[in-house]
Amino acid sequence: MSAWKIAALAVLLALVGCGGNTPEAALQQAAEQLQTRLESKQTGALMELLHPDFQAQRQYDREWARRTATLMFVRHRNVRVIALSQRSWIDPTYPDRGHTEAQVALTGAEALLPQQAGHYQVRLEWRQEQGQWQLVRLEWD
Repeated sequence: MSAWKIAALAVLLALVGCGGNTPEAALQQAAEQLQTRLESKQTGALMELLHPDFQAQRQYDREWARRTATLMFVRHRNVRVIALSQRSWIDPTYPDRGHTEAQVALTGAEALLPQQAGHYQVRLEWRQEQGQWQLVRLEWD
C-alpha cells in the first residue's frame, strides 16, 4: 500500500471551508493543521487529527495510518499535497458531520524535483467531537 494515500488527507483538508466562526471555518482550520503536520512530518500530531474510529478504504485503521505516514516521512524529505479540485459541505441532517470530495496530486522528493507523484480522487467524512473536527473516514480511487 502506497504511503501517498495518507497524504491525500492534507490536500482535501487544506482547501475545506469558509471564513468566519462557522463549522466550515473550523473544518478549514483542521485541514490546515493536517497539511502542516503532514508536510512537517509530525506523525504524533497528525494522529491527533484522526478520530478514534478512523477507517480508510473500509479496512485500514489508525495504526495503519500511523505506519503509512511514518514510512512516507522516512522515504521522502519533502512531501507536498496539491488540490486540483475540491468540494466540502456540512451534512444538513447531522451538523456534526462534514464531507469533502477532491482530486489531489501528491509528491515526494529528496530535493526540489519529485521522485514520486500520484493523482487521486478522495472522499473524506469528518465528525465534530467536543468542538473539534476529526477525520473519521477516507476513501480514494
